[in-house]
Amino acid sequence: MDRRLTPANARAALEYLRGQVDAPRYVAGEAAQVTAALADLCDAPESMRARQVLMGDAAVVVDRHEGWAFVQMRKDGYCGYLPEAALGPTDEATHWVAAPATHLYHEPDMKLRETAALTMGAQLRVLAEAGNWAETTRGFVPKMHLKPLGEWHKDPVAVAQTFLGVPYLWGGNSRAGLDCSGLVQAAMLACGKPCPGDSDLQQGLGAPVSEKAALKRGDLVFWKGHVAIAMNADYLIHATAAFMAVVVEPAKAAIARIAGSGPVVARRRPD
Repeated sequence: MDRRLTPANARAALEYLRGQVDAPRYVAGEAAQVTAALADLCDAPESMRARQVLMGDAAVVVDRHEGWAFVQMRKDGYCGYLPEAALGPTDEATHWVAAPATHLYHEPDMKLRETAALTMGAQLRVLAEAGNWAETTRGFVPKMHLKPLGEWHKDPVAVAQTFLGVPYLWGGNSRAGLDCSGLVQAAMLACGKPCPGDSDLQQGLGAPVSEKAALKRGDLVFWKGHVAIAMNADYLIHATAAFMAVVVEPAKAAIARIAGSGPVVARRRPD
């Protein structure tokens, strides 16, 4: 079973895994929500970042131990460890951050110091709107940066373009930094399309595209350990360590450059 998608560790597993994995105990799981603006989901406590999670992301807590929670994220099934301080009780979201980034404030006044920076995809519960502001359970946000849940962007490529120039960050899922699969996931989720967190898992999206067919807008091009989004038949957008940023690159040039590390292994057309 894929460790990334299996809600089981050395201390506990979710009940449905009884008979499939060995665990000292099996639990129903505890519903929780990310309350930090941004948090690292780690392979192990105090270990390296696997992915990042955003304010409002729903989680199932499998185990708590010494200040860390082992969780499975509901948006993509990814499992890992979060500081317990990054989690809180569920607070049903009504809106999501549809701009590349925004800020939270204690009061509806742009001249005040912000309390947190939020990235696209963060979710909030809006209590009221007044003028240009939305009052949420976490603070005040410019309402033009929010959309109701279910009101999604239409074009993943256009979403990806809003992240041009964002620095490359291994495991990054935010405006502060993205890796290749983080960019794809952010663009897809912003359009209401389910998307796994890592590039090898994303190879299961949609249908295969023949090597002989011209790339179309939104197609995904995969190498071992890397993914890019086709803007059209000639250009790709991707977060790449080669430039340490989200960039647009001619498709032929990118394929030739990356060929030194390996060939294109798949081309997919998401639903």
